[in-house]
Formats: sequence, C-alpha cells, structure tokens
Amino acid sequence: MILIKEPIALKQLLQKVQSGFSDLIKIVVDTEKEIIAADAELHADLEELLLAKGSAQEFLWGANLYPQKSGDDFIEYTAFINIRPSLNNRSMEIEDDDIRQKVKDIVNKLISA
Repeated sequence: MILIKEPIALKQLLQKVQSGFSDLIKIVVDTEKEIIAADAELHADLEELLLAKGSAQEFLWGANLYPQKSGDDFIEYTAFINIRPSLNNRSMEIEDDDIRQKVKDIVNKLISA
C-alpha cells in the first residue's frame, strides 16, 4: 500500500504498484486531509490504513484509477466502502457531485500524467 501526501507522477506510481491488477489502481481519498492511499486488493484495506493514520471515516471515499485511460475515464468513483446510507450514499458509486469533484481535484493535484 502506498500513502500519497505529495504530488507523484503516474509513471512513478505505476512503478511502485504491487497489487497485481494490470489495468487499475484502487485508491481511497481522504477529502479532508487531501491525501490518497493506493494499491491494495480491497478498498477496505486502504480505508483501514487511512483510519490508522488519523483520518475520519466520513471523509474517506473509494475509487479506481485506470492508467491507460484519460479524461473522465481515468477515475471510476466506485467502491464497496462508498455505501453509506448515513451520508445519503446508498450505492457503490459516489453519488454526491461535490464529493466526486473533491475526489477528482485531489487525484489531479497529487497524481500527474
């Protein structure tokens, strides 16, 4: 698992990835601290890492990066950890447009092509 607090080039990130997925990188974004945990088999493992580092559950959102794609196809806002009825998110997809935009902004800030 990789904790991203400072900007990193996508090429460098790909060199560090060890999860075994050939076409995607699972990530969890802390929208409050603006950090990313990446590279695990399960989003829940990344969520656990961020919780252990002091992140608050309500600010953690799962997504997938597709390094071979670009534009809107680069990020998929889907993960089991996103199912949160208490936050009005009843599906695996991040439903709130503001949260999706925060996730996108943080990814673009910390991971550059």
